[in-house]
Amino acid sequence: MLQVETVRDDRMNVQSDLLTQFHEIIKQQSIYSVYQPIISLQDGNVFGYEALTRGPKESTFHSPLALFQFAEQQGALYILEKLAREKAIQGSILEHSQQLLFINISSQVLYDPQFVPGKTLEVLHQYGLRPSNVVFEITERSSIEDFSLAKRILEHYRKQGYRIAIDDAGAGYSSLQAIAELQPDFIKIDRSLIEHIHTNKVKEYILETFVTFAHKMNISLIAEGIEQPDELMKLTRLGIHYAQGYLLGRPSEEPAEVQESHRMLIWQHRKVQGSVMTWTIGDLATPVMVFDKKALISEVADHLKKNQEAVGVVIVSEDVPVGLMMRDRLFQQLAGQYAFSLFWNRTIDGIMDENPLIVDEFMAVEQVSQMATSRSINHLYDLVIITSNGKMAGTASIRTMLESITNVRMESARVANPLTGLPGNLQINREINKRIMEERRFHVVYADLDYFKWFNDRFGFQRGDQLIQYTADIMQQAIAVCGTPHDFVGHVGGDDFIAISLSSLPEQLCKEMIRRFEQGIEMFYEGEEWEYVWDRSGKKVQSEGVTLSLSLVVCTCESPLSLEKISQTAALLKKKAKAHHGSIYYFQNIG
Repeated sequence: MLQVETVRDDRMNVQSDLLTQFHEIIKQQSIYSVYQPIISLQDGNVFGYEALTRGPKESTFHSPLALFQFAEQQGALYILEKLAREKAIQGSILEHSQQLLFINISSQVLYDPQFVPGKTLEVLHQYGLRPSNVVFEITERSSIEDFSLAKRILEHYRKQGYRIAIDDAGAGYSSLQAIAELQPDFIKIDRSLIEHIHTNKVKEYILETFVTFAHKMNISLIAEGIEQPDELMKLTRLGIHYAQGYLLGRPSEEPAEVQESHRMLIWQHRKVQGSVMTWTIGDLATPVMVFDKKALISEVADHLKKNQEAVGVVIVSEDVPVGLMMRDRLFQQLAGQYAFSLFWNRTIDGIMDENPLIVDEFMAVEQVSQMATSRSINHLYDLVIITSNGKMAGTASIRTMLESITNVRMESARVANPLTGLPGNLQINREINKRIMEERRFHVVYADLDYFKWFNDRFGFQRGDQLIQYTADIMQQAIAVCGTPHDFVGHVGGDDFIAISLSSLPEQLCKEMIRRFEQGIEMFYEGEEWEYVWDRSGKKVQSEGVTLSLSLVVCTCESPLSLEKISQTAALLKKKAKAHHGSIYYFQNIG
């Protein structure tokens, strides 16, 4: 009995010591933040930082897990999280106004009566930040019980300019419901779905679904826990927007430097939306007048008065854009009774828009258009600033972007296959001739369905059209996984397709096409079975159904090549493939 009491006393003493330590940490405000970089998978630059709390070094509470678990046990989670937010903002290492600071918030704190939105705003202003720099990251492991209340609270924050992220998506619990109810700006995909994704097809297919969903909902995806270059490569190819993990940068109190090898890997494998005629925003860049941030408001106003066609000017600091001044907004500022004398001799950085949309020249026009049209109504028609290597390159208007998208779509629709929407023969020929002129090694994959006429006759033209669309889909999916961002898929007509790739592993690309085709073809048979099919000439052939024949023409470009030579080689390989039972590919090097 005495021994039990002694153990109980020891536990109470330990708990008392821990409580004393915890209260001292809060009193002395001795926690601090480290920052892990979040990297863009479009340009390889630092997009933002996640602030991670640490307790005092050499302390029992140095680990955030121990610190926050103890705070929750003691009913002091709100006090600790408030201090953690303030420390995250105070130590912020954001390098420019476009970078974002991700701050973790437990869902329980949202319901705390002391959780006053204005407090965070005060701290932001104190350290020169704005709500538009901050993303509140709600951990998915903290179950949200009252979604309607949480939605109202977060909507209040959104109106002030803050953005919302759902953390740990895919780790279980209620992440899908949280995404559906809260409609976040960012979804952070848990490490459990990212680890070894380059070797796990199930995870790959789940991520493909996430990418499709996010694109339709205009949500950005952030992959967490990347530790291997192969994981980074796969995620970049899949079209994930941003990435975070030890490979790209460990938590630190200093700004991150992205390794050049990682930046080059991202540039090499980044997914460019669209198979053909993709324009980058740099193609639309037009010159614009720039002013130094310390230029007088009177100088800017004089320029806009003399140049009536100018809708705005860009404000720079050493050729790096830091702000935007739109014509209408400037003259509204100067229209007040005393505004003219009050502002005239002040510098433009006092009234400029400090958070304009600034994008890299290589970003796809459609992606920039989505970002621009998702801005608030007050900034919807503001100029988009375009940079080259971080320096001022020009601007583009909403009108210019929408016109270019419309023109590209009209041209694509004019020559595209009406069933699959893929580029037709005219664009296929253009693309092959362009690759020949570039004199770089490339590969042409000619795909043809075996026994498609038998399938169409047996199951009907509607099911036949569905099979054609399915083949188009698996070709594009295989290119997304095993190809490069500059690869091309076209529809020759009927059940014939062409893929043009710069992949370093063209045979792997063919194997992936066959694997995906074989994986889904059974669903088109509606459970029927047979031993024989009929070929195009009406001969009875023993077969389990429709198969895929691929001709892989490897164009080394070491000697002169022509479209005719590629076409003839593909036809010969196709003949060989069709003589073989089952899905198969044959290849040959030319040029």
